[in-house]
Amino acid sequence: MKTMNILVINNYGQFCHLIHRTIRDLDMDTSMISNTSSVEDILSKGPDGLVLSGGPTLERAGNCAQYIKEIDLPILGICLGHQVMARTFGGEIGPGKFGGYAEVEVEILEEDNILQGMAPKTSVWASHADEVKTLPEGFAWLARSDICEIEAMKHETRPLYGVQWHPEVAHTEKGKELFLNFFKVCEDH
Repeated sequence: MKTMNILVINNYGQFCHLIHRTIRDLDMDTSMISNTSSVEDILSKGPDGLVLSGGPTLERAGNCAQYIKEIDLPILGICLGHQVMARTFGGEIGPGKFGGYAEVEVEILEEDNILQGMAPKTSVWASHADEVKTLPEGFAWLARSDICEIEAMKHETRPLYGVQWHPEVAHTEKGKELFLNFFKVCEDH
């Protein structure tokens, strides 16, 4: 796989720097960019893909909805990034019944390209303080768990992917594989 330029959009999440480091450790060029950057600023950096990090609240997601709407590149939304993606397309976001950061067993409903090699189940670490409650129109449902119905999704025609869990943390099984699958999407785009 060739080296690509993957930008990490900083949504002030506790693991944003870990996402950046994980991508770098997987031999990709990467930079962390403020979520208040303009679309023009982001495009001027010549990215092959974007990762929208987790973060504390939807109100602190800056221009992420604009990036999702206007930038024609593969985008991976993690936790808050997943929620912003869902809301941008009309999905409902709400508090989870089990809010804390914990280990969750996720059932893969559709392996697709982003979850390739992860079925039938995988153990992940996730926070469910907030979660996607309704799948947005135009998205396919990829994964669920006993505590959250929409653990992962993808847009049906654009290379947009969201996961509720944190693939960048060491305790998530197959987290690096998820990033490598995303890089493959970026390479093929």
